Amino acid sequence: MPILKLIVSPENEGERIDKYLTDEIDSLSRSYIQKLIDDKMLTVNDVNVKSNYKVKADDDISFSIPETITPDIEPENIPIDIIYEDDDVAIVNKPQGMVVHPANGHFEGTLVNALMFHLNGRLSGINGVYRPGIVHRIDKDTSGLLIICKNDNSHLKISEQLKDHSCMRVYHAIVHGNIDKDEFTIDAPIGRSPKDRKKMAVVPGGRRAVTHVRVLERFKGYTYIECSLETGRTHQIRVHLANINHPVAGDKVYSTAKEPFKTEGQTLHAKTIGFVSPTTGEKLFFESPLPDYFEKILKYLRSNCV
Repeated sequence: MPILKLIVSPENEGERIDKYLTDEIDSLSRSYIQKLIDDKMLTVNDVNVKSNYKVKADDDISFSIPETITPDIEPENIPIDIIYEDDDVAIVNKPQGMVVHPANGHFEGTLVNALMFHLNGRLSGINGVYRPGIVHRIDKDTSGLLIICKNDNSHLKISEQLKDHSCMRVYHAIVHGNIDKDEFTIDAPIGRSPKDRKKMAVVPGGRRAVTHVRVLERFKGYTYIECSLETGRTHQIRVHLANINHPVAGDKVYSTAKEPFKTEGQTLHAKTIGFVSPTTGEKLFFESPLPDYFEKILKYLRSNCV
């Protein structure tokens, strides 16, 4: 049974343990952590605690991950682009418009349904029965690369790389407006919007979120950029760019700007991903080409907006 250990840093002292662990390990939900605590599969300094326990500096947290439960998800023969696969992980190039995992309103046609078919159900179970193999996500209307974990050991090791920011994730985006600086960093906390709980926003007291931005091309009214994630909060790039008044083109949630493009969603593509193999220690690096819809918009901008 996989075991994960964490030592609490002084800056986290006083936080509820369920919130602390959810913030530290993006792939585990708060409800999942609470269930581990209720089932006495988690200890602090070798002692069981409750979900409302306030962590202290240097607390030694240890918890066991239960054996995988076979998910009740219908495998579907949906074509997907698996660009790499070994015994531990697969790298998938997700198309725009595909939901990553089953949830209310989307129990069929998701990436997980396709993975259950193409990988014969060989997926990690740490993230719950409806999110097997999913260690990080991209939005339905974002295209690009995802790491898929095929067992719990690889899931834990990739989670640790995501937590300590050693996993490289680079996105390309087209945004509204002209960005003057060639390179800059957005360091602004993200949490639920107080005005709309279905949206995220830059808010005081939110989780720290850091996005590094580099301009690739400038057009009249638009900028083509590269965004490197240091953290991976929900909707991070979209929220950060909207907050500096350069929302992603095609973003129907965080942008009110009008545009000539007819897209299924935001012009945001997870182009590059890099991490260390969970078993061999080899550094793995993958890139995906920009999808056709993205290339067509760039072609339009290069011809009409220079």
